[in-house]
Amino acid sequence: MDKAVYPGTFDPLTIGHLDIIKRASRLVDELHIVVADNYKKQPTFTSDERIEMIKKVTQDIDNIVIKYSTELIVKYCQSNQITMMIRGLRNIQDYENEYALYQFNRNLNRQVETLILFPSSRNHFVSSSAIKELIVHHADISPYVPKEIIKEVQLKIRGLAKKI
Repeated sequence: MDKAVYPGTFDPLTIGHLDIIKRASRLVDELHIVVADNYKKQPTFTSDERIEMIKKVTQDIDNIVIKYSTELIVKYCQSNQITMMIRGLRNIQDYENEYALYQFNRNLNRQVETLILFPSSRNHFVSSSAIKELIVHHADISPYVPKEIIKEVQLKIRGLAKKI
């Protein structure tokens, strides 16, 4: 059975993330979407909220497993017999980060291969941080966030912005 992992913070999930999930799910028998925290970022949504958002928008994809993990993704791969990691690459800044991450992951576990998927042209500039900025300024986020989660994303981010 071919298995892959697609890790990310997904804070919040974007149309770009969903595009990668749908495309990656067609490449393998089982796709693990792993919600992880990045020590450089303070997440807006709890891990449970992020998992629930992913579940809402991926109900029609039957070969995915959605998990939260605090361990290194290569260790998650080893624990779950996964040999392929899916990464999205939007721009040159992503390239530099992803290349360094690839090298570290490769040194930690040579059995895990990294597969880069480029976003669709309409998604190459979409980021979770840009979506948060749009919400705070009451801009339309419908082109960038799956319709199933727009309201909850707006409410949470606007609620936090009012506290600042």
